[in-house]
Formats: sequence, structure tokens, C-alpha cells
Amino acid sequence: MTMNQQPGKIYRKRVADQILEDLRGQILSGALAHGAKLPSERELAARYGVSGPTIREAIRVLTAMGLVSSRNGSGSTVTAQSDTLIAVSIAAVVQFGKMDGRDVFGLLGVLNAYAVRLAAERATDEEIAHLRETAERTSAANGGSLTAAELKDFFHTLAELSHHPLLISLCRFITQIQIGFAAELSGGNLERVAGALYESRIEIVEALERRDGDRAVELVEQYHRSVIERTRKLPRSEEIAASDPGFSKLLASLLANSVSLGSESGERA
Repeated sequence: MTMNQQPGKIYRKRVADQILEDLRGQILSGALAHGAKLPSERELAARYGVSGPTIREAIRVLTAMGLVSSRNGSGSTVTAQSDTLIAVSIAAVVQFGKMDGRDVFGLLGVLNAYAVRLAAERATDEEIAHLRETAERTSAANGGSLTAAELKDFFHTLAELSHHPLLISLCRFITQIQIGFAAELSGGNLERVAGALYESRIEIVEALERRDGDRAVELVEQYHRSVIERTRKLPRSEEIAASDPGFSKLLASLLANSVSLGSESGERA
């Protein structure tokens, strides 16, 4: 059923759940597209033959899922995007499973290795040339310090070369968390973590230019181990690790912040 169809009255058994599933289905199928305004609470209540509080309950759950954004006076808007949905899901799994930084960043190493192998097979020469440009922008020779935006651009571009939508979203989100993690522990000075690894980023690009997937995977795995080790040796890391060895509190804070930022960017898009 879409918004152009009359649903008829929904009866009492788990009414809010039925409405939730109907609206969720429309959003995920694209019948209610990103940026679309939901009908008003009064209109939805009339369409489904239920009370306002029942509609509000369904909308609250959709908002918690990251599928809609609700603001007083302006109604509800569909904000579903793959990156936002991935962020909400990963944050929930990490929190529920009581995972720590080692679990999450270990996964990123595996994901990036898979991404670079696919990139060696699927990326066009033009896409690899663009990756080289993003790598070259991470050089200290360009003046100024290495920024989070430059690192994110390189690794997000690398993930996109895999042409694997789910893998891209997973890599984008966890990369954002890892870079935020390094920035927090280095006092914002990412040169201390990744500045010296510029040549390693260039070597990854060169392996892709040769279409040498095995070497590219090896280089990505080495790079990932180096970042983890350099981050672990930061004074701030050692200080936090004394009371929170898995960095669980910092990870939880970064996850919550990333989910919030993802939802806000979904609203603006």
C-alpha cells in the first residue's frame, strides 16, 4: 500500500506495529523516497483509522531507526540513506555485543583488504587516477598538517572503487570512526598517526595501477597494522588504556556522535 492508496481501517492487534511495518516498507522500497514529507499526523490517523497517539508511536520508532526525522511544527520527513542505516545498525550491534575498539578496527582491516582486492578487478583507470590524486593530497609536502578530511577522502574513494554498495557503506562508517578515534587520541594531530604513512598510501595506489590485487591487499593490511600500532603508542592512548583497555567509552561516544551527524546530514540532503 502506498500513500496514494486507501489502507482501510487497521484493527486492534498491535496496531502501531502494523502501521510501522507499512510505512517502513514504503520507505525501504522507495515508494516514500528520501526527502519526502509524510502526511500529517491527522491525515495518517484518518487513513489508518486510528488515533493520533498510535501514529506518534509508529513515527517515534521510525525516527529511532533513522528512517525519518521529526520536528515540531514541520512534520516528518523521510531521511533514509544507506550510510545512516548502516551507522545506526553498527552502533546498535557494537553496543549490544559489548564490543571494543579492537573488535571494530580489526573488522575495518578485513573490509579494506576486501575492498582493495575488488578495486584491483573492478575500478577503471580513471577511478584509480582519482585515487592517486586523493593520496597525493595527504602529503605534508602540500603544506599544512594532514587533516581528517584528507584521510577520509582517500579511504572513502578506495572503498568506492570496489563497486560494492554494502562494502562501501561499511568502510565509510568504520573509517570515520577510526579517524575520529585517532584524532581524539592524538589531540587532533593526525600527523602523529598517519603522516609518516604517505608513501604507504602511494604504494597502495601503485599496486592498483598494476592491477596487482595480492600486493594491494598486503599493503592495506600492513598499513592498517601500522595505524593501530602508532595509535596505541600515543601518550593519551596509554593513559586511557589504564582504566579502559578496550577504549569502550571513547568508542561509544564516537559511535553516538557519528550516528547523530549521519542523521543530520540525511535531513539536509
